[in-house]
Amino acid sequence: MNWAMLVGGVGFNFGDFLNNLENFGFFAYALPFLLIFALVYAILAQIKMFQDNRGASVILALAVGLLSLQMGFVSTFFQTIFPRFGVALSIVLVAMILAGAFLADSTKGKNAYPWIFFGLGGLVFLFVLFSSLSDWSFYGGGNWRWWWDQYAGLIIFLLLLVGVIVAVSLSNKAGK
Repeated sequence: MNWAMLVGGVGFNFGDFLNNLENFGFFAYALPFLLIFALVYAILAQIKMFQDNRGASVILALAVGLLSLQMGFVSTFFQTIFPRFGVALSIVLVAMILAGAFLADSTKGKNAYPWIFFGLGGLVFLFVLFSSLSDWSFYGGGNWRWWWDQYAGLIIFLLLLVGVIVAVSLSNKAGK
C-alpha cells in the first residue's frame, strides 16, 4: 500500500487519514500496545533486578503489551477513558483560566488557590473515572453507574467535609 492510498488519494484529508488509521486498528491495538509496552518497560527498567538485563525487560513488556490486547478489554477501556480525559482537562483548563483572571496577584503565596485546583482536579478525575467505568459491566453485571448514583452524594459530602476540616485546621495553625 502506498502513501497516497493511506492518506486518501490525491488531496490530503486529515479526517480520512484518521479514519484509515482507525480501519487499520491503529487506535484500538497499536496505540494501546505502545502505551502499555512503554509503561511496563519503564517500570521494569527501574527495578534493580532488570536494570542490567534490558533484553528481559523488553521481552516482558512485549508479552504484557500483547497479552493485554487479547480480549479487547483494554482497547474498549482506552476508547472510553481518553476522550473523557480530554474533556476533563478542558474543564480544569477553563477553571484555571477563569480563576487566573479573577484572582488578585497580591494574594499569591497565602491562598488556597493550588488546593482548590487540586480538589477540583480530584473531583474531575473521579467523575471521568466513574463515567468511563459506567460503560463496563464487571463481575457478571455489576454496574458502576448504579454504584455512583447510589453513593455520589455521600462521597462529595465527605470530600467537602474533609476539605473544610483541613482548611479550618490550617487556618488555626496560621493564626497562632
